Amino acid sequence: MKFLLARPRQSGSTHNCFHALLGLPLLAVMTATAQAADTNNNTTIEEQSIQEEKPQWYTGSLVSPSGAMTKKGMIAWEPYMTYSQPVGQFNSNGSSQPLHPRQKAVSNFTLYKYSITDSVSIQLTPVISYRWKKGDNTSSDLKFGDLPVDLMWRYVDADPKRYIPALSIFAGMAMPTGDYNRLGRAQDGVGAGAYTFRLALTEQSTYTLPGQHELRLRVWSTFRRAVTTAHLHDVTSYGTSSGFKGRAQPGMYGESGFSLEFGINQKWVLALDLARDWANGAHLRGTTATGKKVNSLSEASGDWQIAPAIEYNWSPRFGVIAGVSTYFAGHNTGFDISPQVAFNSVF
Repeated sequence: MKFLLARPRQSGSTHNCFHALLGLPLLAVMTATAQAADTNNNTTIEEQSIQEEKPQWYTGSLVSPSGAMTKKGMIAWEPYMTYSQPVGQFNSNGSSQPLHPRQKAVSNFTLYKYSITDSVSIQLTPVISYRWKKGDNTSSDLKFGDLPVDLMWRYVDADPKRYIPALSIFAGMAMPTGDYNRLGRAQDGVGAGAYTFRLALTEQSTYTLPGQHELRLRVWSTFRRAVTTAHLHDVTSYGTSSGFKGRAQPGMYGESGFSLEFGINQKWVLALDLARDWANGAHLRGTTATGKKVNSLSEASGDWQIAPAIEYNWSPRFGVIAGVSTYFAGHNTGFDISPQVAFNSVF
């Protein structure tokens, strides 16, 4: 076009008509090109608009804690069903060895969360379990564990455009509602017998990867410390036998880890947790049935846990996750394989 405009102007009506006729198809090409450009721009804008209108849906990984909810009055309900299959025992130097007999368990862990304000939520997580051992014909019946109650505050809101994550802090208490004292069998112990202070820090951030795949990262660290002692009689969850009288101070324990959730599409998500658990030993004091004095401190323990899973979300409010958690390293602790499934709902 620039070349035609730069050509020397010729006189005569015939040449003027020729140029006029030559300009018509050129003008048509320019108009079509402009319309195509507008169409491409509109398509790009529409695609971006569709992507913005279709945010990634998540259920949440198996292990990572979620932060405070974002809108006052919201309610979350998420029941987990877990089967625990013991595999072995890590000894003090980290070597694994078989574990017999194996105590299996089926547990229902349910999360209830209510948003008091746009940044403050309260959460309850009761656990009901059933345990049994091979060769033991007696039943432990359903057992209700200790009841944690947490208040959580999101003190930094997420801003993905500026790479600012959402930051939350939890503080709460675990109530000693689980059986731990005067047990029929040692495996019936599901509680600590002490009020336990709970503290946690969590981070959550999201990133858009090539292909418009969303990746959500969570990082967390938890700390637990008993603020009372457990008064013990007879068979207890601390390994004492009939006739024992005394008390126990549970050791401090906690967990740190991170999770990744990769969006295959809006509904399907791949999730992975990696966590490190640690626990100090419990301090046990008292007397046995024969009058022998006991004053012992159990060994500290730790483990590494991994939990792959897959999520399916059929709406922003409802989804399901299924996966398995297992331990691959540790010391002074048992390890198991735990298939689990959870249903997530938000109202």
